[in-house]
Amino acid sequence: MPGIDPAIVVHRLYVDTNFLPIKQKKINFSNEKYVAIREDIKTLLKANVIRELKFSNWIANVVLVKKPNNKRRMCTYFTNLNKACPKDFYPLPCLGRLVDGSAGHEVFDLMDASRGYHQIQMFNADEEKTTFITGYGLYCWKVMPFGLKNAGATY
Repeated sequence: MPGIDPAIVVHRLYVDTNFLPIKQKKINFSNEKYVAIREDIKTLLKANVIRELKFSNWIANVVLVKKPNNKRRMCTYFTNLNKACPKDFYPLPCLGRLVDGSAGHEVFDLMDASRGYHQIQMFNADEEKTTFITGYGLYCWKVMPFGLKNAGATY
């Protein structure tokens, strides 16, 4: 999956220093759910959007969310990390100016919106704050995951 050049944009987490890192207690799942989680982990590792870790100060759980097609998608439960990040109250630029600014240019680049978040790299120092725990180990996101506060503004 091609990504956006980190020189153009990376997603940074602005964590309030008054918050201490939180390690959520690991949730246990049924065998059926562990199989679904394992498949998602394999897919994400193959796509090079997560990496394995041995240790992290911030650890979140995963939850399985049922999609309309009855398949399950693994999501990271970033509640504690989101509480530590102040909300961006002005997340979007004026869309009219962006559209008008693109007029007359010879080149127009499109981003694949179906996996758009996964095309934006995480700032290296913030990757470990996105750590999640499974029955198979600890992993962190190398790219911007769904569920982070203010991720929509970066996207």
